[in-house]
Amino acid sequence: MRQEKQLLLNEVKDQIDHFGSFVIMRYLKLSANKANDFRRQVAKIGGNVEVMRKRILIKAAKAAGVELDLEALPGHIGLVYAGAEPIEMTKLVFKFSSENAKSIEVVGGRFEGQLYNAVDVERLSKLPGKNEMRAQLLSTFEAPMAQTLAVMDALLSSVVYCLDNKCKLTQEESDQ
Repeated sequence: MRQEKQLLLNEVKDQIDHFGSFVIMRYLKLSANKANDFRRQVAKIGGNVEVMRKRILIKAAKAAGVELDLEALPGHIGLVYAGAEPIEMTKLVFKFSSENAKSIEVVGGRFEGQLYNAVDVERLSKLPGKNEMRAQLLSTFEAPMAQTLAVMDALLSSVVYCLDNKCKLTQEESDQ
């Protein structure tokens, strides 16, 4: 039995090392069908969900260089490993929780080597995603160019309108 626990401990440590970012969740009244649905949604983003004993998690995290407090982990605990998109993963976890009567509660998380509490993880989940941030950045770059073009267009148009009005006035004067 000791060897099996060590293998499990090594597996969890390797997952923590491989993914780097994860969300610590506590699950309540989560049916098997809902759990499988949640796992499928997480896998689509490139993550993984693991349910484990708290003591195994504490030991594996310590072996991976992450200090977790046993008393800060109430109830049944699981990890949602966040693949390449940690913010998208946190959004998914909170969305799933709200859609399923708070069956999952976020306890904390680790992103880019730093531990966060539940409140901070929720704040991170409200940040715009990578594509949204790219769109905002591009619009920031594009706005001054569009405004400059609009001003140049207005200047050229006003000159054309002035010349057109002058032509009409001279036409009317010559007709009289």
